[in-house]
Amino acid sequence: MAALYDWLARHAEALDQSEALANEVLPALAAHGCFRSGVPLASGGAAGEYGDVRDAILSIADIARHSVTAAFVYWGQRSFIEYLLQSPNTALRERLLPALLDGTLAGATGLSNAMKFLSGMEPLSVHATPAQDGWTLNGKLAWITNLRPPHFVAAAAVAPVNGEAPLVAMFSSEAAGVQRSDNLQLIALRGSNTAAVQLDAVRASPQDIIAPQAPEWLARVRPAFLGMQCGMSIGLASAALDKAAQVAASGRGQLSDNIASAQHALAALTQQLLDGVADGRFVTAAPAMFKLRIAMADLVQQAVSLELQAKGGHAYLMQEEDGFARRWRESAFIPVITPSITQLQAALAKHAAATQ
Repeated sequence: MAALYDWLARHAEALDQSEALANEVLPALAAHGCFRSGVPLASGGAAGEYGDVRDAILSIADIARHSVTAAFVYWGQRSFIEYLLQSPNTALRERLLPALLDGTLAGATGLSNAMKFLSGMEPLSVHATPAQDGWTLNGKLAWITNLRPPHFVAAAAVAPVNGEAPLVAMFSSEAAGVQRSDNLQLIALRGSNTAAVQLDAVRASPQDIIAPQAPEWLARVRPAFLGMQCGMSIGLASAALDKAAQVAASGRGQLSDNIASAQHALAALTQQLLDGVADGRFVTAAPAMFKLRIAMADLVQQAVSLELQAKGGHAYLMQEEDGFARRWRESAFIPVITPSITQLQAALAKHAAATQ
């Protein structure tokens, strides 16, 4: 992995601020076996500490220490892989998984809208009309990462117009009616191939259905989806706190206790996340996971603030720039990635009111 870390260190700024290297991120991660992390050996995965999605969470965190842009791409790809691993559609898994694992095919989650729908935050934005032996999909997904041209696949939860239960379908960039926008003009993470997708009469056959009953399936996959998302927070907070500790040790020792306390809190939250994902408690106890995601986002803000305090005015000197400005921009993304902190807080308030 040393070669990958070196590549990320040399290009982290470019990945954050331009699209020049956007199409190189996926192959770079795949070349080092990243997407095989947490995948069963029988499905082409790699042996890890845990042998399940916890390995992927920690691997994404490891990459986020160097570049949240790369970790964002990693999360998108690995989330789609997880959808296939948890899908009853074995034929679809066998058809797509090898190319997703080796990075020759990009996979986009497309389920942020679905996760908000599951928690009652918003309606589904894609609708399905029954067609001969399948469905016709119409709608828009406003924000999807890892839409790497020229070929990608993406998942979407769709609401049948005939009132049947929502389902989760896969569509390909090559399908008629799939229109990818230009990359969104983000203030950071610009090398992540993040764009919008419009679906106009896109055909979805039974072979393209990831899950025929979306609500139950989404509840099962949500811990992995949010858990890997939290990996970005873990890695970014860890990187900022390490930098803060390094600087404080050489001149601002009064911050050392605060930094150590934040590092301890991060370790404790990470362990809670891994334990909850492993024992399945988050499948039925979604509020507990929402609170963890919020706590980790808060800790990211605390971590970059401590790095700034440790560096003082030096943080604003270009000649002493060592990634702080990028980490500050990356930290601004953590609270707004879907579901956002505001949306999670609203879901928690709704849950609290319902249980009173």
